[in-house]
Amino acid sequence: MTYVALGLALLAAMLHVVIFAMESLLWTRETIWRLFGLKTQDQARLTRQLAFNQGFYNLFLAIGTGSGVILVLTDRPAAGWALIIFGCASMVAAAVVLLSTGAKYLRAALTQAGFPLLALLAAAVVRLV
Repeated sequence: MTYVALGLALLAAMLHVVIFAMESLLWTRETIWRLFGLKTQDQARLTRQLAFNQGFYNLFLAIGTGSGVILVLTDRPAAGWALIIFGCASMVAAAVVLLSTGAKYLRAALTQAGFPLLALLAAAVVRLV
């Protein structure tokens, strides 16, 4: 079950790297800003700095979670699990905040929270057994 938890945490981290790329690097591409519900290129330009900043939050969560996976695998389990739990819990909390802004964000929130929530559940099983 340890490897399941680590794999799910790694998937959560990878998803957040993709979100970072979309928000911080690719934001003004029409296919990207439309995914985030914007209607025009002008809206994308106006929100570019906000998206850029938000993308880096996602990247930092991914780095922390990914570092936790590496630490668990390199015989530093206490520090590794702490980073994994903090990173994944933060990802889930961010998804809850997203959902609190409106029901139209349900799909995005579920996507954002899926892997980290499953990682947390698997980690709980690992830590309890």
